[in-house]
Amino acid sequence: MLKNITQSSIVVLDQDEALDFYVNKLGLELNTDQDLGFMRWLTVNVPGDPSRQILLEKPGPPAMDEATAAQVRELVTKGAMGGWLCISTDDAQKSYETLKARGVEITDEPTEKPYGVDFGIRDPFGNAIRIGQLNAPAGE
Repeated sequence: MLKNITQSSIVVLDQDEALDFYVNKLGLELNTDQDLGFMRWLTVNVPGDPSRQILLEKPGPPAMDEATAAQVRELVTKGAMGGWLCISTDDAQKSYETLKARGVEITDEPTEKPYGVDFGIRDPFGNAIRIGQLNAPAGE
């Protein structure tokens, strides 16, 4: 039956700005940048793992009509409709220092949690991102 999540999306207001942020600041890699005529299909992925892509989706057709897209843009701009991503790392402290040095907005610093160490950042559009160094599952 169902096997894997291969693609998910996050709403961005400017795909070029999103591409710069997700690739040049976060360190993800460009997977697909294709003009489909009715939309730009722009995906990124964690380096070396093209099987899980994030669509950097601009509000509009074909997913929504222009009136709905305008409402979504307004909510994103207010920070009221930000998406959410969680990305793992082998070293949360090192990732934190790297992203801070690159000027990424930090929403909270690395903190020890029951599941590992994580911290929060925000993309230029208000989407929340958690970066986590997760503990090994019990029994490993």
